Amino acid sequence: MGKRDSWIDRDPKKILIRMPNWLGDLVMATPLLKDLRDHFSKSHITAMCNSNVAPLLKEDPYVDEVLSFTKQSGWIHGQHHSLVKALRFGGYDLGVLTTNSFSSAWWFWKGNVQNRMGYAANFRSFLLNKAMKFPKEKEFQHQVITYKMLLACLGIPVSDTPLHLVVSEEELTLSSQTLKKYGAHVGEHIIIGINPGAAFGSAKCWLPDRFSHVTTKLLQNPNVRVVYFGDHNTAPLVQDICQHLPETVINLAGKTNIRELMAHISNCSAMLSNDSGPMHIAAALKTPLVAIFGSTNDVKTRPYEHGTVIHKHVECSPCYQRVCPIDFKCMTQIQVDEVCQEILKLIDNVELCHNKLQIL
Repeated sequence: MGKRDSWIDRDPKKILIRMPNWLGDLVMATPLLKDLRDHFSKSHITAMCNSNVAPLLKEDPYVDEVLSFTKQSGWIHGQHHSLVKALRFGGYDLGVLTTNSFSSAWWFWKGNVQNRMGYAANFRSFLLNKAMKFPKEKEFQHQVITYKMLLACLGIPVSDTPLHLVVSEEELTLSSQTLKKYGAHVGEHIIIGINPGAAFGSAKCWLPDRFSHVTTKLLQNPNVRVVYFGDHNTAPLVQDICQHLPETVINLAGKTNIRELMAHISNCSAMLSNDSGPMHIAAALKTPLVAIFGSTNDVKTRPYEHGTVIHKHVECSPCYQRVCPIDFKCMTQIQVDEVCQEILKLIDNVELCHNKLQIL
């Protein structure tokens, strides 16, 4: 156990941790919940989450409460007044910010959260009781480690705590029933989940026709069933991919909520995904995973301690562009056969996979 800084002199009774806004980032911050619980076993821990990602923590065993809010534009809004009231009513004596925005620190200050801590960023240090400098290794280490390093000033050293998400048995059963209606039988078929979209932009996405070609090759094995995932924004992309594929391909894009998506991914034999929130969900649930990277940094946001990454590391990557302004070679260099081979390695040990796919 590390040594606690002198800025906080006692164990907190009520901890408020502001979780990240993005799906994948929130998953990568889940180890902090266990680390806080292990260190402050008697404290009441509240996870504060944007309402669109809060369902991820519904079954989390390390939090006592999830405080959900809807992010609104502007500083003066009825929802903001309600949020400040909730924070003041909570009586929190430790506030941990995984987010780096000025506004998140301002709401903690406005809500009378005591002992506010987070990284020094966006001119917000004066709102924090403990403003920590970003690690020098920030761009060369996994984001999970950067999150974990936040807790050092509480005497909590960087742990080996993995990502965690919890799906209930009831949710898994309902997922199995849904997939069965589409002809995919959990425990009988090799179910491959595919997530061809990404929230940030098309530069993070492998080419749609290559997902289609991978699907066609996978279906050469009669035991394989392919399920496509996506949110409402990527549903048109998935529809374009699926319209030329056999009717046995299951298109669930835009048809699931977060909890249903988690259960479906947990029931998959393997998952193929771009760098995205569903990729991190698969990593947390330990679903065998192939992750495709192009415009982003696989050192920082690769699946944490799980999965296979395909990244060509061309000279312009990572560029973090939403749309590739040139030739998109970080993605075009990733070939269909290469991706199929990596998926085959994952499912080759699945008991039901009796026949090797004809890849070439």
